[in-house]
Amino acid sequence: MAFLFINTWLVMAGVIAIVTVAILVNRSVLPAALTRAVGDLPYLVQVPIVILIADLGIYWTHRILHIVPAMWQIHSVHHAVEDLDWLAAIHQHPLDVLFMKVGALFPLYALGFSTEAIATYLAVYFWQTWLVHANVRLNYGPLRYILVSPEFHHWHHSSEAEARDKNFAGFISFYDVLFGSVYLPKAKKATTFGIDHPMPTRYLALLAYPFIAWASKRRSNNSSAVQHQLSNDGAPAQPRQSAPLS
Repeated sequence: MAFLFINTWLVMAGVIAIVTVAILVNRSVLPAALTRAVGDLPYLVQVPIVILIADLGIYWTHRILHIVPAMWQIHSVHHAVEDLDWLAAIHQHPLDVLFMKVGALFPLYALGFSTEAIATYLAVYFWQTWLVHANVRLNYGPLRYILVSPEFHHWHHSSEAEARDKNFAGFISFYDVLFGSVYLPKAKKATTFGIDHPMPTRYLALLAYPFIAWASKRRSNNSSAVQHQLSNDGAPAQPRQSAPLS
């Protein structure tokens, strides 16, 4: 409930800022002919284009959250869920949500797509987010490599080594096929979820977790630098192990 109600207000404030900047870009930076042409497209043409653009943004921001260590500390709050069900869709750090909103919404508002087309995308995306985290066994058959199914996203959350850093798309699984990050074994289903080390369980502790992890990493780096200097000066460098976060 804390993630649902408190995060909503934090994310809403961030989305207002993102949309405001995007509209400024639309009016002051991009050519008026381009934004006018986009806005004049029929609604039924805009909607599939909006989904394609937004999900490409989701794909790359999501992938960055996994491959950049500092960003992973934010995204790991979402992956800390060990019993995967529909509630996992809201178990996210607000910075995680906002970063992905930048990838999805910023180009849509900057390019000048209609409010109706963007609203349709948001309705589809929110339904999709709840569905792919749900504890159901849908694989979409031959469409599994085109559209993201619950099976597809369950593998993204899997703690198995082969499935890590795979299946980043939110709606169009073909992006993962295209960029070489798909993992969909036919004879197996994802059954274990979570990450390799203990995570906090309380809401405020999870909000603080990325900042604590960054500070811990910085102390560790500083300690390593001192040890390296001592080693170069002839004194033995004693390795230190960081205490696990809790």
